[in-house]
Amino acid sequence: MTWAAVLAGAAGCYLLKLAGLSVPASVLERPVVRRVAGLIPVALLSALVAVQVFSDGHRLVVDERAAGLAVAAGLLLLRAPFLVVVFGAAVTAALLRLVL
Repeated sequence: MTWAAVLAGAAGCYLLKLAGLSVPASVLERPVVRRVAGLIPVALLSALVAVQVFSDGHRLVVDERAAGLAVAAGLLLLRAPFLVVVFGAAVTAALLRLVL
């Protein structure tokens, strides 16, 4: 049963890749398609961050990670370098876990 799931998943991934390659170039050159294709990675990354920050198993939580995310957002608005953003968020979450 496990091998059947693995093979079905592999076939599905191959067919999805093949479907993407078979899209005509005229469709891919449309401005709307280009704009949406550029925003999809941002939306997926944002969704992953939200799930990691605000969930604990099957529960919705607001803890130190949310404060770290808020600090990171603030530093991004101030146009801080990436390493400063990551370090600031990590230090905030770590200090709040230490205190609380």
